[in-house]
Amino acid sequence: MSDVLGQWQAKRCLEIAAAGSHNLLMVGPPGTGKTMLARRLPGILPTMSRQEALESAALRSISSLGFSICDWGVRPFRAPHHTASGVALVGGGGQPRPGEVSLAHRGVLFLDELPEFDRRVLEVLREPLESGHIVISRAARQAEFPARFQLVAAMNPCPCGNAGLEDLSCTCNPDQIHRYRARISGPLLDRLDLCIQVPRIKRLGAFARAEPSAVVRERVQLARDRQLARAAMPNAHLPIHQLNRHCPLEPSQRELLDHAGERLNLSERARQRVIRVARTIADLEARAATGETQLAEALSYRNFALGT
Repeated sequence: MSDVLGQWQAKRCLEIAAAGSHNLLMVGPPGTGKTMLARRLPGILPTMSRQEALESAALRSISSLGFSICDWGVRPFRAPHHTASGVALVGGGGQPRPGEVSLAHRGVLFLDELPEFDRRVLEVLREPLESGHIVISRAARQAEFPARFQLVAAMNPCPCGNAGLEDLSCTCNPDQIHRYRARISGPLLDRLDLCIQVPRIKRLGAFARAEPSAVVRERVQLARDRQLARAAMPNAHLPIHQLNRHCPLEPSQRELLDHAGERLNLSERARQRVIRVARTIADLEARAATGETQLAEALSYRNFALGT
């Protein structure tokens, strides 16, 4: 993390995502460090438990990758190319084998150039993002693989990548930009907890070296330990009944969420994800309850440049 100069908001979101196992979308021009940030997420994730390490090792052992002892306890980071097929992503074959979503189990699935993926391929992510597993049905047999991965995606603001830049003009017309962004469906966007812009920085030399990953990981580990002690799972995986129990909102907080939800046109699923993110922010700050400050910060990560 110390290699990333500037981009304080993006690094803040990365820390929140790591602490609560939240899904993240980064939007910005080419060369702003989106891929660099994504590749540093595994370095700040909490240590794998023995059970998580066993699950990851088992999945690798039945895939074409095979398992090496060097991979034991290392959270996977999978970054398939945008030309990947649906079978490559979710798994399949005559004798079903795990795909990228299962190979990323208990780790990170990074999708760069998100709108360049086939829309039908992206839609198959919706089921495992909710359930944490994928079912592959064939005429002769059916297989179920775990797929509890953390999705991190990156994309340009427009096809040419220059939208919003002061020193470079965008060559895309509004219709092209709309079609480009419309490749990502609303239901998939609903499942992305944190959506932020990663701007271009002009003077990198003006920034001091940031915290190393080890320091950030300590805060993330403490926040994750609080979540496991409270509900035995990360905040991103809380079912609705546990969300209501562990993250109750005061009337003023509910009013803030309702007002922002109407303005941002948030679905009920998106509002629940905002509450989960707010709970993670409170855990990073060692707060027993979620306040309006944490809720407002969580809402700010839904107000981004894809129509909300």
